[in-house]
Amino acid sequence: METRNIGSLEVSLVGLGCNNFGMRIDEAASSRVVDAAIDAGITFFDTADIYGDTKSEAFLGRALSGRRDLVVIATKFGMRVDANRHGARPEYVRSAAEDSLRRLGTDRIDLYQLHQPDPTVPIADTIGALDDLVRAGKVREIGCSNFSAEQLRDARAAARGNAASFVSVQNEYSLLNREAEREVLPECERLGLAFLPYFPLASGLLTGKYAAGTPVPEGSRLSQSWAASRFLSDARLSTVEALAAWARSRGRTMLELAMSWLASRHAVASVIAGATSPTQVRANAAAAGWRLSETDHAEIETILRNR
Repeated sequence: METRNIGSLEVSLVGLGCNNFGMRIDEAASSRVVDAAIDAGITFFDTADIYGDTKSEAFLGRALSGRRDLVVIATKFGMRVDANRHGARPEYVRSAAEDSLRRLGTDRIDLYQLHQPDPTVPIADTIGALDDLVRAGKVREIGCSNFSAEQLRDARAAARGNAASFVSVQNEYSLLNREAEREVLPECERLGLAFLPYFPLASGLLTGKYAAGTPVPEGSRLSQSWAASRFLSDARLSTVEALAAWARSRGRTMLELAMSWLASRHAVASVIAGATSPTQVRANAAAAGWRLSETDHAEIETILRNR
């Protein structure tokens, strides 16, 4: 497995998103997914306090028992856990970190990410609290998620002197959602930030297992109304079918195309893909090794522009 860097952290090119833990799969199934990920060379595990109603962190921590030093753990804070636990106030940053450390069963969080901007709190105050956690040895690096290019600039300006500053941003990015290319990815290049794409497979649409006129598999993420309304449409299915045909003509799968296309982006440090089974995680881990040529990129671009 190829590795890249997020600040001082060395991570696997394919990461495991743990948002399914405690939501779509139970603890035993989550543990099997973690085992398969490690066996496949995945060392980067991304979760959040809100995933699985806080169960994701607990499941992940127990699954990694005895193997903590072999992996890089990223988690997030800031979205609403309950009426009292949300936001980016300095006092909450500290308490949220302690809660995550306890659930994960670890003494440090490798990458601690602000899950979304909090317009009610000056970013300098939040970064100051995160810097305190770094200085205390409870956090190694800090990052953010769902930030705009302007917010990234503001955050960098707010990190004074030797204070910790964001080393990564995690935003949505895939063959079907390229909003990040407008401003955020160029800003990552300028600031030297690692980019972590979430929903890299558009909630499964880019795995190649969906087709127009075919019922959505029961139990899949796209069988859930929120995911279907966000990702599923005739136009998107048509685009995916055209991309899949192009990949097949080169002896490749849609999954390989989706993962390798993201991995070819210079700022992308790790492609974080969720999984609900060992089979899925093994497929994801093996899918990012296709080295796309300039001609490949041009042909993919033509397909995307013409749909």
